[in-house]
Amino acid sequence: MSFQKLIFRLRPLFCLFFCILPLSCSSSDPGEDESGALSNLTVEVDVVGTSEANPNGDGSGRINLSFSADNAKNYKVNFGNGDVLETSQKNLSYTYTGKGTNTYQIFVSAYKGSEFISKTTTVTIYVTPALAFSEEFNYSGAPDGSKWTFDIGRGDGGWGNNEAQFYTQRPENVVVENGILKITAKKEDYEGAAYTSSRLKTQGKFSFTYGKVEVRAKLPQGGGTWPAIWMLGSNINTAGWPASGEIDIMEHVGNNPGKIISAIHTPSSYGNTQNKAVTTVANVSSEFHVYGLEWTPDKLVFSVDGKVHYTYNPATKNASTWPFNADQFIILNIAVGGTLGGNIDPDFNSGTMEVDYVRVYQ
Repeated sequence: MSFQKLIFRLRPLFCLFFCILPLSCSSSDPGEDESGALSNLTVEVDVVGTSEANPNGDGSGRINLSFSADNAKNYKVNFGNGDVLETSQKNLSYTYTGKGTNTYQIFVSAYKGSEFISKTTTVTIYVTPALAFSEEFNYSGAPDGSKWTFDIGRGDGGWGNNEAQFYTQRPENVVVENGILKITAKKEDYEGAAYTSSRLKTQGKFSFTYGKVEVRAKLPQGGGTWPAIWMLGSNINTAGWPASGEIDIMEHVGNNPGKIISAIHTPSSYGNTQNKAVTTVANVSSEFHVYGLEWTPDKLVFSVDGKVHYTYNPATKNASTWPFNADQFIILNIAVGGTLGGNIDPDFNSGTMEVDYVRVYQ
């Protein structure tokens, strides 16, 4: 075959190849789907485990996220905490790990080629913090000396409140039985006082800054009883009171049964402080209730059985209004009489506060 004939025969093939090639490149261009405009982006967030008692979820931090847009090819989700995910799916699950209650702005973008549309939504979610301190009282006898110490005596001026009791650590006043701590105030002559009781504290054993406190307790009956679950700044011996700050998670006055008080004492308001709230709780002496505090750098949130009844969040935070940026320790006690306990019922003989557990999460 001559060279000229070979060229002639290949020429139609080259023509066919170069005619087809542009068409092939055009149809494989990932570029552009002209079927419709990108529109109608919707975003829905479901927080796992929400209920009336747990409006921000069950503590797992999990959400289920659904989103869709007409003609979208893929999506990008920014969860508001630095995590970003790209996906072609329209549903996904995600778990937040930031402890406590936090609010995040979720930013969802839908894409079609270089075109995109976006939408934001906000979610507030609770993540159970890690257990930093736990006293379950799963033993018998005296309170665990690795966790608790005591205030003993009558204090200065009845512990600064004209209280009538002498605090002891005798088993008659404080003992652990059947998984329950029992603090008992009694009418008896002892060391010059007409009443005895006990005051436990974690001072020198455990203190913390920020976290969630839960104490499950049943309160004593009797006019003049003044049980309390509260906290003091660990610098109380150097800074003094109220500069150290005091957080009263729960106070109850036997002369006013069922009224639970939460209060804050700071240099800006102390003694008969204005920073307080009262809520009514049924059966405080016949049933256990969980008295809670959530303490963050911004606020103090008080609750009973998970229901918030008071939030302290001063607009200006300084040493006068907010001495709550340093360690505090926990105190459990029953006072008798005093400035808040009031008149003591002459028929009062004894009253016991029962504590099922004390837990601190961080």
